Amino acid sequence: MREITVKKNDAGQRLDKFLTKAVKGLPTSMMYKLIRTKKIKVNRKRAEQKYILCEGDTVQLFIREEFFDSPEKDNGALSRIIPKLNILYEDENIMLLNKRPGVLVHEDTEGAENTLAMHLKAYLLQKGEYHPNEEQSFAPALCNRIDRNTGGIVIAAKNAEALRVMNEKIREGQISKFYLCLVHGIPKKKQDKLYAFLRKNAKDNTVEVRNAPFAGAKEIITGYRVIEERGDCSLLEVELFTGRTHQIRAQMAAIGHPLVGDGKYGVNREEKKSGYKYQALYSYKLHFKPTGAENLLSYLEGKTFSLDREDIWFVKEKQ
Repeated sequence: MREITVKKNDAGQRLDKFLTKAVKGLPTSMMYKLIRTKKIKVNRKRAEQKYILCEGDTVQLFIREEFFDSPEKDNGALSRIIPKLNILYEDENIMLLNKRPGVLVHEDTEGAENTLAMHLKAYLLQKGEYHPNEEQSFAPALCNRIDRNTGGIVIAAKNAEALRVMNEKIREGQISKFYLCLVHGIPKKKQDKLYAFLRKNAKDNTVEVRNAPFAGAKEIITGYRVIEERGDCSLLEVELFTGRTHQIRAQMAAIGHPLVGDGKYGVNREEKKSGYKYQALYSYKLHFKPTGAENLLSYLEGKTFSLDREDIWFVKEKQ
């Protein structure tokens, strides 16, 4: 029998979610069976899989030793990485990072280590704020993701409570997200709020946008305003009211204004020759809406964080 004591960064999550991270050698189907048959208990009592763990709880596992595979430890890889982070903001709970275009947020199918998530862990390890050998189920994590070839602000959580609260804020739409993009053409309306429907095609990683509902589609809402006209192009500020895959790229293309440099929803062969290696899209501003709720991140409410426009590669005229 093994007994695991729930620590601060383990608390607040379901029993089954905790076990999938803390006991990596245990097959998921077997884990649920062991919970049902009381071979896994909490505080020596029968527990449901959805039981929310509290700090100080003890989990008893009456299973064979072969199933125990320790959570990921620092094998030296993190300590060897020289962290390359562009930090917009940092406190004891969160970080706001400026991800450059071309950088992966998480590991891809090839298991690349040169990702934003890995550099985050390496930074906090070397700073003394992350101790992987002491953690049972938590690692510093990114709360939102941005496509590889898009740049912008990524939110990182340093502890489990900050991760839970931030994920809830994102899920409940309590954070306003603003993007800058360069599009072909001059929109007839200098400012508008677009309502449409989007369906994802997983086979080729594209989406389809239509003005009316259709099978498998979800509603999208996209606001924009023209900041500057540049010949036959326009620099826009876009606000996302919903967050769907490729929403801005597909929506702007659908109204006849594809993003400069976008090879998926536009044509960028000539633009690549002009130096537009990536689609001209950048998540440059976040606003935390006031909610009045008391939580670990209440101090962020009402605050706005933004990058300097002139630091975004396509805002300046290309040479």
